[in-house]
Amino acid sequence: MKGSESLDRPLRARAAEVIFGHDTVGGKVFDVTLILAILASVLVVMLETVVDLADAWNVALRRAEWFFTILFTVEYAVRLWCAPQRLRYARSFFGVVDLLSILPTYLSVAVGGAQALLTVRALRLVRIFRVLKLGQYTSEASQLGRALSRSRQKITVFLAVVVTMVLVLGSLMYLVEGPANGFTSIPRSVYWAIVTLTTVGYGDITPHTVVGQLLASVVMILGYGIIAVPTGIVTVELGRSSGSAQGRGCARCGQARHDDDARHCKRCGERLG
Repeated sequence: MKGSESLDRPLRARAAEVIFGHDTVGGKVFDVTLILAILASVLVVMLETVVDLADAWNVALRRAEWFFTILFTVEYAVRLWCAPQRLRYARSFFGVVDLLSILPTYLSVAVGGAQALLTVRALRLVRIFRVLKLGQYTSEASQLGRALSRSRQKITVFLAVVVTMVLVLGSLMYLVEGPANGFTSIPRSVYWAIVTLTTVGYGDITPHTVVGQLLASVVMILGYGIIAVPTGIVTVELGRSSGSAQGRGCARCGQARHDDDARHCKRCGERLG
């Protein structure tokens, strides 16, 4: 019993080093091979939705799909087996994505078309950050996340104002145009207001009266102004976050990265603004 455990531990350690490690040659080869397999599997799922290709290569594409599913199933099982903390891996982002990437094929046996959900495998490509050693860029992503979090109250107020505007504008357009011109209800008129205010402009509903066209012109102009509001809010917070990350600079000597509660420059003693 002890002998089998002593043989099993080195094998698990080596497997964990290859699968979860990224500094070794074996780990890099495994990661690159995995990424290529993920790209190929997503391509197969996409090709299955092309009618002409699906009719001509249905059997081959289906076999390829099952091949990748079985391959990723074995990989997931090995990851669980050699993970230092199995439960932690299973609950992690990558663990959940790894599991979700294999379930749709098995579900397609009972539910037709479920294999289309296999495009979730594309999320596994996030591992390319580890392979290419792009981890330093996560700080920029964190900075953007902080800016969005800090501006959430302003954005919430902004969205509340926009929702109120489309409700009022949609109701006005319903009164002005009416069912005869395609504005058959207030919800449908609100849909028109949203499409127009966001400058999408599908054109499936259009005003025909002079008053309606004037109101539509006002909504279009408002749309251009509204688009800039959330951008400005997030930009200001990004600037504040970047300034906080770099630290307050000294006007005399240019020394940066002072503590948040510092009142004087740590190099020349100048009072900080």
